[in-house]
Amino acid sequence: MLQTLPDWLRMAAATLLACAVCYRLTPAVKILAETLGAVDQPGGRRIHDHPIPRMGGLAICLAFLSAALLLARLSRAVVGTLLGALIIALMGAADDLVQLSPRKKLAVQCAAALTAMACGVRIEFISTPAGAEPFLALGKLSGPLTLLWLVGCTNAVNLIDGLDGLAAGVSAISSLTLFEAALLAGQPNAALLLAALTGACLGFLPYNFHPAVIFMGDLGSQFLGFVLACVSVIGAFKLQTALTFAVPVLSLALPLADTVCSFFRRLLHGQSPFHADRGHFHHRLLALGFSQKQAAAVLYAASALSGLAALCLADRHRGVRLACLLLGWAIVFCLDRFVLRRTHRRPKGEKGG
Repeated sequence: MLQTLPDWLRMAAATLLACAVCYRLTPAVKILAETLGAVDQPGGRRIHDHPIPRMGGLAICLAFLSAALLLARLSRAVVGTLLGALIIALMGAADDLVQLSPRKKLAVQCAAALTAMACGVRIEFISTPAGAEPFLALGKLSGPLTLLWLVGCTNAVNLIDGLDGLAAGVSAISSLTLFEAALLAGQPNAALLLAALTGACLGFLPYNFHPAVIFMGDLGSQFLGFVLACVSVIGAFKLQTALTFAVPVLSLALPLADTVCSFFRRLLHGQSPFHADRGHFHHRLLALGFSQKQAAAVLYAASALSGLAALCLADRHRGVRLACLLLGWAIVFCLDRFVLRRTHRRPKGEKGG
């Protein structure tokens, strides 16, 4: 049985298998998307200038599931993660084909999250570095907090999927960060799932990086967000260190910060939180004159730096942990402030992207 192989070998095999399967499947998925009419047309808030098929997330999903089912030890939490991810993938495929309403998508996201939670995917405690007890059991708050985390992360990755290669690249960086955190927490099963997710993202990037020939669609972005959220709960949230919650939050700092900024920006403008706009980080970078590749590189760097801060935070030295926590959030905040200032200072007559 492949599950009896040494952990390091299973993780390496999961990465390579998921990468190879996704790379080989994506051209076939592109043809399928074109046949079914799952194609993004240019115009509106979209930045591409010609029709591009979506639903590329199907290749990511199949690659990840193949590696996970072959190589992971199927604990209750892993089974719950895979079942919930399958529900998200089916909903994402339907949305890519017929465009579901935000309420319907939210209902399915909650159903997927509750499925994973029923199998033991739960945030059970948080650290209290200033208290008498090092960790505080959440009790009845465990369920609502876990539900908020799973649904929030699912939508966070979906919201940053507006630039060629951005969601896949940031998800790969976040997966690598959480992979190391899972190893530190002694959770090899979670680490293997993250290795498989990293491989699937890397296998998809050659087709999705600018100029993209296929988009991952809601199927891919929501699938990635959900899996990252679930595996962080069964991996990084198990770290026996102070400020436990900060490690997964920093690992996903870029999509989470973009989501929080978008939520409050829309409310302040009197719009629905579900209203699409051009105020995301990547839109602001494009408005400054960055090319798609340059904007993606800036956001990759921000994600990598916050991920590095998360790993330093997982270190046993308390001073380093606190400094890296502040540094990680400062990077994302300063990036947003810098882009806002530069956007408002464009020369007269220059139009935003």
